[in-house]
Amino acid sequence: MTGVPASAAGGSARAKATAPAADVSDAPDAPDVPGASGAGVSAAVTGRSSSSSSSGPATGSDTDGSAGKAPRGKKIAAAAVNQASVWNIANLLTMLRLILVPGFVALMLADGGYDPAWRSLAWAAFAIAMITDLFDGHLARTYNLVTDFGKIADPIADKAIMGAALICLSYLGDLPWWVTIVILGRELGITLLRFIVIRYGVIPASRGGKLKTLTQGVAVGMYVLALTGWLATLRWWVMAAAVVLTVVTGLDYVRQAIVLRRQGIAARRAAAQETTEENQA
Repeated sequence: MTGVPASAAGGSARAKATAPAADVSDAPDAPDVPGASGAGVSAAVTGRSSSSSSSGPATGSDTDGSAGKAPRGKKIAAAAVNQASVWNIANLLTMLRLILVPGFVALMLADGGYDPAWRSLAWAAFAIAMITDLFDGHLARTYNLVTDFGKIADPIADKAIMGAALICLSYLGDLPWWVTIVILGRELGITLLRFIVIRYGVIPASRGGKLKTLTQGVAVGMYVLALTGWLATLRWWVMAAAVVLTVVTGLDYVRQAIVLRRQGIAARRAAAQETTEENQA
């Protein structure tokens, strides 16, 4: 007798059906049993199919559901954290600096722009803006309060308050227009240059750039005040130093940008060549 009883085949099928790794795709292996009857093979296939349909989809559904829900929950939680983090102390100081810009302009131009009292109030607004500029970045980096809003709003606030002061001073005739054009042209040009080379890397802030910012703030602040005598002469020299630092640091940023771009292009070419060699191999 060469056949295998259907009950044995069915029992084997049931045993295989209860195996945790059972899959319908394994059903064609059933004919390897010598002399297995069609009923036995059918039972094996049926048993495996029913096992897969009863246990497989349910488990897969649960797994997919849990795997799908977890990322969505994490995304929602991350979005909530990011939304809340916009209102941190560093961003609030940046917002204050933005709000001070129109107030500063109004104080500078009040009563013709030459009243010492209004100019003193304008200087106070400018000084507060400069002081908050020193603290907001430090707080953001120290206490991990860096946000996308801060990255965008902080440089805008810096350029806005400085640009407003320079334009007002030139408009009132206290500062030559070429000084305003040189400083603002450098600031806007370097900001644009940073965006151009950002795909190759980030140009770090240098000590010269920080000294330039400090010198500009002191010089513009002295021009905002209605100074006379030797203080008026001193502010001219401070502004001259600010202009020199503005030009020198601007040229240094251009040099760094060129080097960074060349390094980025070389790295990309090397990576592309390596990928081509791997594909050919």
